[in-house]
Amino acid sequence: MNEVVHTSPTIGSNVEEIVVNNTRFLMWDIGGQESLRSSWNTYYTNTEFVIIVVDSTDRERISVTKEELYKMLAHEDLKKAGLLVFANKQDVKECMSVAEISQYLKLTSVKDHQWHIQTSSFCICCKTEDDQQCFWQTKKVFLLDDMTSEHLQTICDELSICSGSQGEMVMPRA
Repeated sequence: MNEVVHTSPTIGSNVEEIVVNNTRFLMWDIGGQESLRSSWNTYYTNTEFVIIVVDSTDRERISVTKEELYKMLAHEDLKKAGLLVFANKQDVKECMSVAEISQYLKLTSVKDHQWHIQTSSFCICCKTEDDQQCFWQTKKVFLLDDMTSEHLQTICDELSICSGSQGEMVMPRA
């Protein structure tokens, strides 16, 4: 029933609207290549939540991830945005743990944003249409429009069901 799904990096951006428990989510999948990063801020207006998928096997680029994350969080249009970090590829031997990634990204110093980090392994998905849909929606960096902090647990639960993720809720407040 499970199969490995291979994906390619996003070139430019994709947009998708989904409804979870009668809540509408407008999701922007934004390419992470260096050449595209300068245009990220054009998507920030009305963003209420940011999802970042970290490659837990890529120790060399975690510093770049941290740098870009803090640039995003400092942007005026994201001042009230929540943050969801997926520590992806947790099925790979010798990957960084959630604790390591949290430490490298200094997430405990993020005081002005509600945040959550959890493990994930998005490469293995079921063949059902719902699971494939969920996989597409969670494989990259997303900016979520029309989402409030009370929807955090709902979307985390939905993503966990589809991705087979497990994690702990970490949501500090200023």
